[in-house]
Amino acid sequence: MNMEAGIDPADYLDEDERRSRRMRRLIIGGIIAVVVIVAAVLMTHRKPAPATGGDTSPSVTVIIPGRHTVTTQIPAVGNIGARRDMPVGVAGEGGIVRAVLVEPGTWVGAGQVLATVDRSVQVQQANALAASIAQARADAELAKSNLTRAKALVSSGFISKADIDAKQSALDGANARVAVAVAQLKQQQAQIGRLDIRAPTAGLVLTRSVEAGQIVSPGSGALFRIASEGKMELQARLTESDLQRVHIGSAATVTPVGTTLKIPGRVWQISPVIDPSNRQGTIRIELPYNSALRPGGFAAAEVAGGVGDVPLLPESAVQSDAKGNFVYIVGADNKVTRRDVKIGDVDDRGVTVLSGLAGTERVVAAAGAFLNEGDKVKPDLQRSTR
Repeated sequence: MNMEAGIDPADYLDEDERRSRRMRRLIIGGIIAVVVIVAAVLMTHRKPAPATGGDTSPSVTVIIPGRHTVTTQIPAVGNIGARRDMPVGVAGEGGIVRAVLVEPGTWVGAGQVLATVDRSVQVQQANALAASIAQARADAELAKSNLTRAKALVSSGFISKADIDAKQSALDGANARVAVAVAQLKQQQAQIGRLDIRAPTAGLVLTRSVEAGQIVSPGSGALFRIASEGKMELQARLTESDLQRVHIGSAATVTPVGTTLKIPGRVWQISPVIDPSNRQGTIRIELPYNSALRPGGFAAAEVAGGVGDVPLLPESAVQSDAKGNFVYIVGADNKVTRRDVKIGDVDDRGVTVLSGLAGTERVVAAAGAFLNEGDKVKPDLQRSTR
């Protein structure tokens, strides 16, 4: 078929076909534009290649720890008890308990009656002794009167000197019997007083093991236990080395199990011996009364182990392996060397270094786990804010 000159073949296409071709041309043009833009961005942000022979050492943060005054804290655990646990038993001959006047948890004063024992028999014995005193005093009065009359008759010769001596002796004997009767009554009254079971000291009643109607005797054991003045203590065990860092009067804080309390106390006694089986010794921490402190309970403690002038490091600076704890030091040649250290307490301020550092070294503060001894680094000094 002949086509007329100057006629575009597209003119013979239908409208849908022309629209489809225009759409394809727009899409292809958009894709080309995006590719050009991305290529331009990549060329703009491309970093230049490092020059041959440049320093490729990694940059690490280092710190000069200096020295800081710190109070070291020694952790310990132990059992709570009364500082002075006073057992109270029968002081007299005992008998039937008539009344118990206190319960565990009661505060008592020194000499306060805790329980009473029947004293009916002892009271009758005391009454009999009181009567014997009256009789002895009557005999003494009679003997005194006889002596007085006899002395009046001596001058008339009716009474001999021997009779006077006899009557004087009778008066002396009567007075002695009065004194004996009085002493016996006081002894009986003292025995009656000992039938009252009394507190030997002021304090807090911890236990009671007696009831009314019970028969008690000196062999009955402790009927009550009292914490003298209500003072408690924590008996904690420390290792032999930690025991050397504690002294009488060292401050401590105690936290009973199940609480968040921080009860202040002080070390009042240090064991003079070490248990050879576990190389531990006992310290006793005096504590004021607190309802959370129950004898027989368990508690944790932090004991002041003395004040020291030592380096402090962030925890991230200290590494550990089979040989122990260590840090990495950056020398003058910017090479990393290992330094073994002995660490102490760890708190919010950091890790206390007890030995191994003078405090003037450049210590790798972080990323030590990615370094090896001998690596060369670029140190970036971080100023200590402690």
